[in-house]
Amino acid sequence: MGRFSRLGNDLYSGQKSIDFVGRRWLWYAVSGVVLLAAIAGLSIKGLDYGIEFTGGAEYRVSLPASSVTQDLADDVREAVADTGVEGATSPVVTTSGAEAILVQTEPLEGEDSQTVVDAILETTGASPDDLSQTELGASWGEQVAERALMGLIVFLVLVVLFIWAYFREWKMSVAALVALAHDVVITVGVYALSGFEVTPATVTGVLTILGFSLYDTVVVFDKVRENTHGGRESRRSYADAANLAVNQTLVRSINTSIVALLPVGAILYVGAVQLGSGSLKDLALALFVGMAAGVYSSVFIATPLLVHLKSNETAVKLADRRARSRKRAASDPYAGVPARVGGRAVTQTGQPAPPGVTSGPAPTRKTDRSREPSGKGRAAPRAHGPVAPSTASGRKQPSRQPRSKRGKK
Repeated sequence: MGRFSRLGNDLYSGQKSIDFVGRRWLWYAVSGVVLLAAIAGLSIKGLDYGIEFTGGAEYRVSLPASSVTQDLADDVREAVADTGVEGATSPVVTTSGAEAILVQTEPLEGEDSQTVVDAILETTGASPDDLSQTELGASWGEQVAERALMGLIVFLVLVVLFIWAYFREWKMSVAALVALAHDVVITVGVYALSGFEVTPATVTGVLTILGFSLYDTVVVFDKVRENTHGGRESRRSYADAANLAVNQTLVRSINTSIVALLPVGAILYVGAVQLGSGSLKDLALALFVGMAAGVYSSVFIATPLLVHLKSNETAVKLADRRARSRKRAASDPYAGVPARVGGRAVTQTGQPAPPGVTSGPAPTRKTDRSREPSGKGRAAPRAHGPVAPSTASGRKQPSRQPRSKRGKK
C-alpha cells in the first residue's frame, strides 16, 4: 500500500503520468471492439426476456412455515428443470414469505403443465388442494419497460442540463452522454451473450449504473475545469491539463470502483452460483458490468473525447501554441536569438524578430591575448599613439594635503 500511495502522489503532482489523452485512438479502438461484440450478441442471440415481459405460468404451493426453506426451493427448481418440458427448463423458484413457494415458468398447456404440477407435488409432499395455478400476462412487464424508458429519457435530459449549467460547456454534456451510451450498450450486450433473463430487476440495475457512471465522469470533468481555469496563465496545453486531471483522479476512481464492485460481486456469486436463479443475480450482473464499464468510460472515453471535441477551439489552439513555445524555449535557450535569413532578421522558429532587435550573432568582447601580462589582472589597453610632451611640465602642480599638514613647512 505504501507504493500505491506514493504512486498516487506522483500521479497527482505530475511527476509520473499515464498518457490517456494522447493514446485516445487506442482506447477508441478497444471500446469499438467491445461494442461490436455487444451489438453482435444482441443481433445474433438477442435478449432472453423473463416471464414478466413475455407472460407465463405461476404455481403457488402453500406449505407449513417450517417447510418453506431455500433448500426446498432449490430442490423444486431442480425437479421442475429435470422434467424435460421445453418451457420449464429454467424455472424461477422463490419463497413467498413463510407460507408458500412460487414456481414461474413459460406458458404451459395440457400435459406439460400437468407434468410440472406432478413434479412440484412430489418434491414438496403437498396435496393437490395446496397448489394453485395462474397465468401471467405480459402487460405488467410492458408497463415496466415503458416507465423505464420514460425515466431514462428524463434522466438524460436532466444530465445535459445539469452538466451545461455546472460547467458552462455543452461539449462536456456530449462527452458524458457518449460515455453513458457506451456503458448501457456494453451491459445489455453482456446480458445477451451470457443468456441471463431480462427481468424488472435488470431494468433497475441498468438505471442505477447510469448514476454511477455519471458521478465518476463529473468528478473527472471537475478536475479538468480546475486545471484549465487559468486560461492564458496556464503553462500547460489543454490536452496536458486534461490528462493531468485524469491522472490526479485515477487512484480515487480505482479505490471507488473496488469498494463498489466487491460487494456487488459477492451478491452476483451468491445469486448465480448458490441460489441459481432469481432477481438477485439479474440485478447484481447489471450493476457489476455497468460499474466496471462506467469506470473505464470516465477515464478512457469521456475525457479523451472532450479533448477531441475542443481541439478546434481558438483558445485551445492558442494554449497549445504557448505550451509548445515554452517547451521549445526550455529545451533550447538560443531558440529566440535572431539571425539574418534572406536579408531579414528571423528567429530559429521562423518568425520575424521583434522590432529593435538586430540580426546577426550576439556581440562578443574580444581582447588581444598577446598583450596580456604574464601575471593576473586585466589586459593593458592598446595605445592609440605616442605620448606627446605636456605644456604644463614647467609649472608647479597643485597638491592636496591633509588638513593637519596645511600651512606647515
